[in-house]
Amino acid sequence: MDSITRRRFLTASGVVAAGALAAGGTAYGLRDILGFRDDEAAGRILVLVTLYGGNDGINTVIPYADPAYATNRPSMAYGEGQVLPLADGFGLNPSLAGLHRMWGEDRLAIVRGVGYPRPDRSHFRSMDIWQTANPERPENTGWLGRWLDRAGADPRLAVSFEPVLPPMLAGATSAGATVPGGALKLPHGVDQAVLAGFGAPAAGESAGRARAAACFADLIRVQDLMDETVPDDGDDDGEQPATATGGQAPPLDRQLALVSRCIEAGAATRVYSVSLGGFDFHADEKSAQEAILASLDKPLAAFAERMAGRGVVVAVYSEFGRRVRANASDGTDHGTASSVLLMGDGIPGGMYGEPPSLTDLDDGDLRHTTDFRDVYAMLLADVLRADPETILGGWRGRLAFS
Repeated sequence: MDSITRRRFLTASGVVAAGALAAGGTAYGLRDILGFRDDEAAGRILVLVTLYGGNDGINTVIPYADPAYATNRPSMAYGEGQVLPLADGFGLNPSLAGLHRMWGEDRLAIVRGVGYPRPDRSHFRSMDIWQTANPERPENTGWLGRWLDRAGADPRLAVSFEPVLPPMLAGATSAGATVPGGALKLPHGVDQAVLAGFGAPAAGESAGRARAAACFADLIRVQDLMDETVPDDGDDDGEQPATATGGQAPPLDRQLALVSRCIEAGAATRVYSVSLGGFDFHADEKSAQEAILASLDKPLAAFAERMAGRGVVVAVYSEFGRRVRANASDGTDHGTASSVLLMGDGIPGGMYGEPPSLTDLDDGDLRHTTDFRDVYAMLLADVLRADPETILGGWRGRLAFS
């Protein structure tokens, strides 16, 4: 076999800096996150979980006692004996046992009816609105990117474990950083030892090749860290469906395990972004949604338990909910308002926001009762200790726990 070189491996596999954390023109290794310290950093830690595809909020936080629910979804509805009971005629999807346990401990907050004015049912436009926090017109900066501009602009303050930096972490003068931590898959003829050789520096090599070598070294470190942090229990289904930002996200448990490791190492990072894709169920939704919600519930509840007492707040959202009436394929089509889940230190459990009516609809869709910027304003002020008005374009609303 011909010898394999760094250049040939890059050309043949298309892997470029796969294990490096890239932000702008600078690459950081995972060790730079683990060792990141910042005496100026203040506030708690925010972990955002994005559910790409438009999760069906009605069959997640289920209004089982409302007659209009079963009327609109005769073959998809859950009865009182099937849901995990909450309060006031609502229950959680039966796949969310871990989150239901947190509810019983007053550690899960459910914000109902979250959306924005003049909703857009396009995945990409709606996600753009959520990530930029501007429903009025296209915006070229993300809401947390604007926070980063004011928080010191160090990319390591806002880190994503997704394959592509999400728009919400892009500011006007700075950007967050991404560590794509997927499973290591090597082309035929390349084993771990060969890859380790690619990561070794060579005398006289150019700066670009030296940087490539460092990236290969980071790739091995990321994989070793994930192997150590997330044991293989035979339950891993591999990479999740593509996200709206492109590429394949690592399984959620691996993303959250890396976040846990960074937080436990005392990293000064204030914001972490992780994601789970595959919620766009236009047909045969009921069992498929149960399965993907189970893949959310187990790692999320375990993460919340592991992070208790560390000043961590988790927010779970999707770009939109689904229409009230099921379609002819036992699925649901793109809708509007949905629930946002909050948990972590300083977040009191309970229901917040008015539940949207299932009968007073806007062209078949729920009317939002809580503006998503109210949730963002609370996270900015209470978690990140930032001024939400300057970041959210003068927005004055704020979610209140009362």
